[in-house]
Amino acid sequence: MSIDNQGEELHFLSKYSGKRIDKFLVDLMPDASRSFIQKLIKDGHVKSNGKTVKANFKPSMGDEILVYLPKPEEPDIVPENIPLDILYEDEEILIVNKPKGMVVHPAPGHYSGTLVNAVMYHCKDHLSGINGVSRPGIVHRIDMDTTGSLVICKTDHAHQFLAERLKSHDITRKYHAIVHGNLKEDEGTICAPIGRHPQDRKKMSTKSRHPREAVTHYKVLQRFGNYTYIECELETGRTHQIRVHMASIGHPILGDEVYGPSKCPFKLHGQTLHAKVLGFLHPSTGKYVEFDAPLPTYFQELLKKLAL
Repeated sequence: MSIDNQGEELHFLSKYSGKRIDKFLVDLMPDASRSFIQKLIKDGHVKSNGKTVKANFKPSMGDEILVYLPKPEEPDIVPENIPLDILYEDEEILIVNKPKGMVVHPAPGHYSGTLVNAVMYHCKDHLSGINGVSRPGIVHRIDMDTTGSLVICKTDHAHQFLAERLKSHDITRKYHAIVHGNLKEDEGTICAPIGRHPQDRKKMSTKSRHPREAVTHYKVLQRFGNYTYIECELETGRTHQIRVHMASIGHPILGDEVYGPSKCPFKLHGQTLHAKVLGFLHPSTGKYVEFDAPLPTYFQELLKKLAL
């Protein structure tokens, strides 16, 4: 159950009893955090059989549960004069090389300094509006500490066209990463569905209660004994997909503080993951175009250090 369509009512029928209402709803609303659900209960937005429930309520078999999701107030997103590393630009699309530490679109705690703030200043009013005021032009995203190529759509036509290509897995997305350990095979494929972690709502997992198909192809580019430089090509695009998949086979990405070791032998800020190649059919010409984002300086220097 997605929480994207806020401002609506969700209806559930309890098929078991004895579980507290917040835990009951977490299982049925995998995209919602427990704190978000607890606030809904506290604010009186959860009812059972027509009566508002309290935090300690436990549904019984056959109870009808109604959850009202109030429509959030959209904050004003302000254009900001932030330098962009532009790889390509035309009337329909903008390809940027996103730096480490930059959030793609505004979210709680990050309403300024995002890529959206920057492209709103650069593109003025020439951005698609399909994803609303907080995500203009955004058709896909990469994590805050992941660097590399990202496409911004200037028109609704381009947005719809590329969204369909993403849905049908017709976009080339190749990432470069450094992982812990020495991979046994020179190449391989990880087919492991991904969803919200069953205990930690901020993480994703291959052991989720509500997973979605996820496929990652990888190949070794260079070996450094205790570390391996690899290329990963996405067939699907789940949240944290490469990070979760590589960790699931015992080779977490170097610098990944969420899915890897807590201590890193190098001074890094987040995972060594770079969206290097992005390719797709151009929404206007229909011809295949491909863009290659050069590795950031820190990544290149780390590769040289590992090669010594």
